Amino acid sequence: MKARLIALGLAVSATLAATSAFAQSAQRPPVKTPVPVAPEFVPPKEGINPNELAVNVANRSVPVLCAEKDNVELTFTSPNVRDFRIQAAHPAYIGTINVDRYAPDFTSCDMSADPVYRSDATKEQRITFWETPDFWLTGYIYPSFWRPANVPIRIGNREVKGLHMVQLWMKYRERAEEVLVIYPPDGYWRARPLPFADMRWTAYGSSFLVGPVEIKDRPIVDLKSIALDPATMTFTLEFARGGSAKLKIDTIDQERFIIETSLSADVPRNYPFASMRSMYATEFNSDVARVAWRSKGIEAWGEAPIMSFKGADVTEIWAGRTVPSLHNKSAPDMIFSHFNDKPAAPK
Repeated sequence: MKARLIALGLAVSATLAATSAFAQSAQRPPVKTPVPVAPEFVPPKEGINPNELAVNVANRSVPVLCAEKDNVELTFTSPNVRDFRIQAAHPAYIGTINVDRYAPDFTSCDMSADPVYRSDATKEQRITFWETPDFWLTGYIYPSFWRPANVPIRIGNREVKGLHMVQLWMKYRERAEEVLVIYPPDGYWRARPLPFADMRWTAYGSSFLVGPVEIKDRPIVDLKSIALDPATMTFTLEFARGGSAKLKIDTIDQERFIIETSLSADVPRNYPFASMRSMYATEFNSDVARVAWRSKGIEAWGEAPIMSFKGADVTEIWAGRTVPSLHNKSAPDMIFSHFNDKPAAPK
């Protein structure tokens, strides 16, 4: 956990450095991107699908004092789900933020018992191993992490190994914006929309996992490999437990980041197929404080504080905050929806 927090701190510094370097680079001609990037938010026009699938969401969250421990855990299970949507969306109060906060708070934290695996690196290493005029991937190798880094990442004929963290950057408003981070050793992902309005930066918050979620000291997805298809901006995950998943970046704009996710038929069904991890110490010191959900056939949303949520069979669930927090004030809410028992038709 501490290694991941240090990594996020380094990512903030990298954001500033990359933005400066990007601004000084020569102007490139415009290139059409495969990801629809809206200049402004357009509300979705779709209605409720009468055939939407309900999945079970269990709340395995536990109370803690430490504000840097992922004590919030929502797990998703279904014997039938093949397709669903993951969305990171700016919180409702995003327009009220004048000063953001992202520094970690280690008050009441003891991480001395965290596992440590040493790598061959004696200091942090950073490599950009794929780039276009509009998108690029930067990987990091650290001297140590809580799990060994042995998941290969493939793009075309190139394969990179030993990465502890991978950032997806994109060009927006003539700046470099980091919009997605992946931790190959444990299968964690974080996403965030483009900065809202004239904000220059927003924070990461909750993590999500896709695939057979199991406990190895903490929840993980054991990955065999990761591959990116640049033509469709689709990540393919191969799981050590069997089966695969595709995570297609569908939309990135100043309100939301949408990932369309599909699971192969042979993904093991005796594990949760997804999980959301986050932190909650108090209402005013959290990345997630509340949940709201829709259940099939019910004509109203359910709502509850995150630590009181009893779990439910849901067709959609939102996890976020309705009031600003001292911790990662601008971090996005997370929404899981559009569960389906059939693979999505290609777009």
